[in-house]
Amino acid sequence: MAEAARKPDRAREPESVNRWVVTSCIVLGTLMGAIDMSIVNVALPEIRSSLGVTLTEISWVATGYLVAVVVILPLTDWLSSVFGRKRVYITALLIFTVSSLFCGISRDFTLLVFFRIIQGIGAGLMQPIAMAILREVFPPREQAMAMGVFGIAILLGPAIGPTLGGWLTDNYGWPWIFYINLPIGAVAVFMALEFVYDPPYLVRQHIRGMDYVGISLLMVGLASLQTVLSEGQANDWFESPFIVLLIAVAGGALLAFVVWELRARKPAVDLTILANSAYTSATVLGGVLGLALFGSLFLLPLFMQELLGYNALQSGMAMLPRSLVMMAGMPIAGRLYNQLGPRLMIGAGLLLSGVATLEMARFTADTSYAGLVIPQVWQGLAFSLIFVSLSTSALASVTRPRMTNAAALYNLVRQLGGSFGIAIFATMLESQQKVVAARLVGHLDPFNPVFAQRYRAIAQGLASRGVNPAEAGQKALALLNGMAQKQAAVMSFEYAFYVIGVVFMVTLPLVFLLRARAQAVPAEEGQQRR
Repeated sequence: MAEAARKPDRAREPESVNRWVVTSCIVLGTLMGAIDMSIVNVALPEIRSSLGVTLTEISWVATGYLVAVVVILPLTDWLSSVFGRKRVYITALLIFTVSSLFCGISRDFTLLVFFRIIQGIGAGLMQPIAMAILREVFPPREQAMAMGVFGIAILLGPAIGPTLGGWLTDNYGWPWIFYINLPIGAVAVFMALEFVYDPPYLVRQHIRGMDYVGISLLMVGLASLQTVLSEGQANDWFESPFIVLLIAVAGGALLAFVVWELRARKPAVDLTILANSAYTSATVLGGVLGLALFGSLFLLPLFMQELLGYNALQSGMAMLPRSLVMMAGMPIAGRLYNQLGPRLMIGAGLLLSGVATLEMARFTADTSYAGLVIPQVWQGLAFSLIFVSLSTSALASVTRPRMTNAAALYNLVRQLGGSFGIAIFATMLESQQKVVAARLVGHLDPFNPVFAQRYRAIAQGLASRGVNPAEAGQKALALLNGMAQKQAAVMSFEYAFYVIGVVFMVTLPLVFLLRARAQAVPAEEGQQRR
């Protein structure tokens, strides 16, 4: 891939730009993309009713977005080298904002899914570029603080998305979950035009000679994998020929992609960066964080709404304290990073997360509001410690020319971790509930003295209220069966939270693969294989 005669945009060098102005621009775009991963979920029933589509079809409003994000993430570095990082970032903001408008005005289901896919492409392009920019505008001693600010947007978005989406849908209608992006996107585009710059080391390249084979294999593999993770549960996994076919396609395409990229002279995605053990271990831990964060964000609203009777707004408010703690904890974690280093902070965060999640495994159908909030608060503090340290540590040993590529892979693994988390725990809930329910219902036996005593007490109570004795017996049996099913659901949630807690604990040894202290890497050292 021959180098172009064009030079990067040097109108503004880092020294001439207020880093907090750049940060504000970056956070606006990142927060929009992060919120839109979850804001649409609570509006799906109203969208389905409005457009007259089936339950299976409406899921593609969410799935299409996630597939697009995952597919475009690893291509960010290549696109930046061809068109310039500033141009790609501004284009991503424009794509996201304009497609949000068209999502809002779409009254045709096919068009809505199409524009959601386009919106996902914009969101996927923004994340790694934003991360790379923040790493460069802040000096080494302040980069942990920069990652703390970035983390607020990444972790806050999925947390507040459902609550914000529910409020907008209830009060203004579902199109407003998209229209809300328009003023924010317009401000972000204006600020990016004024204050974002291309770094002087960026080598621009011609589009001719691009790695068509690698890009095609990557797009097919990741699109198939994300579709499997998003739709597998609804299609009974291996019971569906469609899902089995997609699994085969994803496995074959991704394996071929890895082999091709490692042998290609000018690869679309530079996988050799994974030889850096500190970067790779931090990236793996980032995937674990994504799995646990998105897994718990998936489990908690379901638990509160299905078993405690909370509505969408109430469950969102019960999760708000965790988000507030994360917001407050990120800057503090950024300041502590330089003193404590990544090993201690990530280790403490993983341990605290594990303990907090194991406490969630003790939730019951009678858990109070305080009982719900307290472990979430501890988990929010732990996520602050982990995210800031991981984001900073992962890129600490990466040279500046490889920064966008490294950030893209890091964000891809975290996003896939989240998708795996949702798929795994959705399947676990259903299968575990069936197993436990069968076991509990087996105890509803007239020869079981405990059951017989409870059955008689309920039947007599109903009869004393005027219910026909024959009907009272049937209603007592139905009530006891309902109680068994509810207890089975509680126990399945407990099991899922327990598994998340154990995952945190067993990943602790990976901490020792990280560098004990962050070390600055010269921008010119170790140029990319281009």
